[in-house]
Amino acid sequence: MSRDDDLARITEALLRGGEILRRFSPAHVDVTFKSGHSPVTDADLAVDEALRRMLPRADEGWLSEESTDGRARLRHRRVWIVDPLDGTREFLEHVPHWTVSIGLVEDGEAVAGGVYNPTTGEVFLGARETGTTLNGAPVRVSTRDSLEGALVLSNRWAVRKRPAELTNQVFRVQIVNALAYSMALIAAGRADAMWSRSPKAEWDTAGGAALIAGAGGRVTNYAGGALRFNAWPPRAPGLVASNGAVHPRVEWFLRRLPRPRR
Repeated sequence: MSRDDDLARITEALLRGGEILRRFSPAHVDVTFKSGHSPVTDADLAVDEALRRMLPRADEGWLSEESTDGRARLRHRRVWIVDPLDGTREFLEHVPHWTVSIGLVEDGEAVAGGVYNPTTGEVFLGARETGTTLNGAPVRVSTRDSLEGALVLSNRWAVRKRPAELTNQVFRVQIVNALAYSMALIAAGRADAMWSRSPKAEWDTAGGAALIAGAGGRVTNYAGGALRFNAWPPRAPGLVASNGAVHPRVEWFLRRLPRPRR
C-alpha cells in the first residue's frame, strides 16, 4: 500500500464528510452535551458513521471523538484518528473555522492527514513523503525564525484566561478556535506558531500534525517532547506547533512564563 493510496482515501473521506455536513443547518440540528459541556450534534455522528465505513480496513484501528474507544486499536500498527466535526461550537455559531480532520498513524507517528473546511472550500492534504498541499497546490511552512512580528494563533478561551501571555507581546495574535484548522494554517504558511498547555485529544491533532510535518514544520507536546499517537488514554500533555524555525524561540518564551496557579 502506497502513501498516495492513503492520501486518496483521506481525500475521498474528507469530501464525503463535507458533503454530509452541508446537509445540516446549525439552526435546526439536534444538539446534546457530553461531559464538560462539549456539544455533539447529529452532524458529528453522521460523519463519524460514514468515515468509519470508508477508512479502516481489517488490519487497521480506529479512534474518533464520536466513537466508543477501546484498547483493541492498540494492537494495530496503522490507526485512523478522526474528528468528524472539529469545531462543533463554531459550526453552531456560524464561525467558519469548523473542519473534518483525518489522521493516519503508523507505529505512533502521524504519517498522513487531511483537514477540510467546507465553508471556505479549503482541502489541506499531506504526508512527510509527499509534502503538503492546499487544494492541490504545494504549500510550505513560513520561514520566520523570530517571535518578533510572528503571527500566533490562539483560541478565544486562552486569550480570556491568560491575557498577559497573549497580548502586548512582540508577536501578533489571531483567534482561530478550531485546533485542526489552526494547525492546517500553520502548515500552509499562513501563521507561524500556536501553543496550548492543556491536554489535547489525539483526534484534534493527528491530522494537523501530519500536515505540518509534510510542510516542513514541527509539533511537540508542551514540554518539548515528541508527539506520539495511539496512546492510552489518547491525550497529549499540551501542544506546541510551529514552522520549525521559530520553535526554539517559542519554547524559550514559554519557559519564561509564570507557572499557572493550581
